[in-house]
Amino acid sequence: MTTKSKKYANRKKRHVSIRQKIKGTSERPRLNVFRSSKHIYAQVIDDVKGITLTSASTLENDINVENGGNEEAAKKIGEIVAKRASEKGCDTVVFDRGGFIYHGRVQALAEAARENGLNF
Repeated sequence: MTTKSKKYANRKKRHVSIRQKIKGTSERPRLNVFRSSKHIYAQVIDDVKGITLTSASTLENDINVENGGNEEAAKKIGEIVAKRASEKGCDTVVFDRGGFIYHGRVQALAEAARENGLNF
């Protein structure tokens, strides 16, 4: 097993462990974060109904970021997902870091979402 695939497998194990403990509901949907080396993605998900309420990513055309794989882009995505969630009536969410360490881009996205009105 290569180092890259081992890292991926370990992250998937952590994510499964986290998902056993948290679940998004209509009152408190789940804010899911995924980061790749080039981009970052965030979704607000209602697991009971099985629907995504809103999402944001650095792949969107209206988000003007030069590099989608840095903390500045993560902060912008956190602001956008928080605004979109509040428009849908979601002010309180459960944070799902997706097996990633709460550091760097994941932390920047979470703090930007908190500053723009999301509670978690």
